[in-house]
Amino acid sequence: MGQATEIEKGIKTGKRLGFVGIIIEEREKSASSVNNLLSEMAHIVVARVGIPYRERGCAVITLVVDATTDEIGALTGRLGKIPGVSVKSGLSSR
Repeated sequence: MGQATEIEKGIKTGKRLGFVGIIIEEREKSASSVNNLLSEMAHIVVARVGIPYRERGCAVITLVVDATTDEIGALTGRLGKIPGVSVKSGLSSR
């Protein structure tokens, strides 16, 4: 038998590919909490793009994640509890 493909490995481990969109509306109050949490959960982050939107006084962060639904739920749940932070996610079907 050949080696399992990356897709097969993900299916066997229960991991799913997804994205997490984060809007930080109160940068002064919330940015450090968000960054600390993202550092703690760095093992599930495949890519991160952060854009400060100075005209609106906010910041937008997009993450690509490869993790179990429990890990993604833990991340988004904890982010959503930070004041001034809005979060949404989407996951692959497998």
